[in-house]
Amino acid sequence: MNRSEEIIAALKANPRAWLITGVAGFIGSNLLETLLRHEQEVTGIDNFATGSRANLEDVRRSVETAAWTRFRMIEGDICDLKTCRNACAGADYVLHQAALGSVPRSLADPVATNESNVKGFVNMLYAAKDAGVRRFVFASSSSVYGDHPALPKVEDQIGNCLSPYAVSKRVNELYAEVFSRCYGMECIGLRYFNVFGPRQDPNGAYAAVIPRWIAAMIKGKPVEINGDGETSRDFCYVANAVQANLLAATVENNEAFNKVYNIAVGQRRTLNELFELLRERLLPEFPHLATAEPQYRDFRAGDVRHSHADIGRGRTLLGYEPTHRIEDGLDEALEWYVATSKAGKAGMLAC
Repeated sequence: MNRSEEIIAALKANPRAWLITGVAGFIGSNLLETLLRHEQEVTGIDNFATGSRANLEDVRRSVETAAWTRFRMIEGDICDLKTCRNACAGADYVLHQAALGSVPRSLADPVATNESNVKGFVNMLYAAKDAGVRRFVFASSSSVYGDHPALPKVEDQIGNCLSPYAVSKRVNELYAEVFSRCYGMECIGLRYFNVFGPRQDPNGAYAAVIPRWIAAMIKGKPVEINGDGETSRDFCYVANAVQANLLAATVENNEAFNKVYNIAVGQRRTLNELFELLRERLLPEFPHLATAEPQYRDFRAGDVRHSHADIGRGRTLLGYEPTHRIEDGLDEALEWYVATSKAGKAGMLAC
């Protein structure tokens, strides 16, 4: 039995109360489904600015009726401290996923990014502190590495941030560190690397290139690549991110607390390679892709050129071990992507 299986068994034997912020989003709804399947009590909060009611409905259909009754939904905004306090009441663990994602969005509207990602984050930290939660686990981002050239990325070596979004995530890490030091909170940050999987919006914050390209390929539309296609990413299937959240929330090793962790696979693929991986999987059903070629355009402002994670810290201190490489994740999620694209729902799903 691996560490993840041990945690699931322990949680089933002794259920806990969980709060998921951004519960109607891509990663939040996957966390919700996993926790409900394993007999946990879950409160969720979302203002549906980027989250989707369709995601929650999808979870409801995926779990047993008895499991769904263990879910309490709060429609509200983390920028309101009173709402945060209400959500945190009685929670053992907070999994903070709520944010305004996307580098381009943050460049277009840095004020909104700061409001949600910084003010909202501090509200949640403060409310969690006052509620006496056991552990505060939060979503950070590989974007905090900025222009640091070293590969693979190691948690203690970061560069200059390249976007307001990256700044907001770095500020989150600093606030969590200060709350740990000043108030004795146990906080753990997870630097997500290009997470992808079911319920992901093609306009979402993490690796949205995958659902966007699949939708374009199916419809025979051009696949646009920013730059020369040699930009690389450490694509991480959502099941790995879910595992990391459960590990971070329940780890008992004192050395693991108050740190940030790379959540990825430790393998990078270029955008050109990604195009071929998608094409070969879609080709049997969509033969028009035999002659498809990507279209290249200018590099996008704020983008990091290469992203490749060292996941040694997570392995050592959390017991994190990714179960899905990019090929495994694409194989598992492809049916969902294709069905969603055919139904014309992709633009409605949550990031």
